Amino acid sequence: FIQFRVTGAALLFWLLTPLSGGHSFFKIPVNDRLRLAICAVFGVTTNMLFFFEGLKITTPVNASIMMVSGPIMVLIAGAILVKERITPPKIIGIFLGALGAFWLIYSGANFQLNGLFSSEVAKGNLFVLINASSYAIYLVLVKPLMAKYNALFIIRWVFTFGVFFVLPFGGPQFQEIQWSLWDANIIGAVIFVVVGTTFLTYLGNIIALKTLHPATVGAYIYLQPLLASLLSLIYGGEQWSIHMLFGGLAIFAGVYFVSFYGRTFKS
Repeated sequence: FIQFRVTGAALLFWLLTPLSGGHSFFKIPVNDRLRLAICAVFGVTTNMLFFFEGLKITTPVNASIMMVSGPIMVLIAGAILVKERITPPKIIGIFLGALGAFWLIYSGANFQLNGLFSSEVAKGNLFVLINASSYAIYLVLVKPLMAKYNALFIIRWVFTFGVFFVLPFGGPQFQEIQWSLWDANIIGAVIFVVVGTTFLTYLGNIIALKTLHPATVGAYIYLQPLLASLLSLIYGGEQWSIHMLFGGLAIFAGVYFVSFYGRTFKS
């Protein structure tokens, strides 16, 4: 499924080549080519692999709450990779976000400190946290390229590298697909994931990064828990727990201090 998602999106990005500014991959500096490959590692391969593996063994609401920590991860990645200044409110935000994330992980493990990985749900929560961290690193790493190249050129090559990077993991899964079981519903779901949640999502993010700070782009992930919770409650029969509530509130408070505290309404 991951191979489908990455390869399908890559093909769609290649169809937009005439709009990508005329850049030639083999004529750009070697360092920029290497950065594109590294962006693929964090933004496509690690990001998607850990997300889908985590989603298999955790719940949609838990996964969406863990991903809200994304803007906090962007802040940490920015401080480490590009030496961005971390202010006291941001430190408070990092603490609250980390507290919420670990609360969810430990709640999935029934608070057994020596059994963090004994619970599949706890492991799934941790995988989704790694997914959010990986995507945060991608947002920070890809930002400098936006000043040099067309957004479509960048995302096309990020996904081209991604096709080959996920092949060792997605290839065996692809061979196990039972094509005879595919019906209109499955085909529609695959098209939605490839076009909607991959192609259009990454395209929108990379275009937004042209003018916005990575943490601002990441902030729109705040909508995800609301949508995931609503859909899960309506269609999935899932119920909120007190652990989800406290963990979610801590993470939301954290991202508020990281991304919004001290800003004027106009800004």
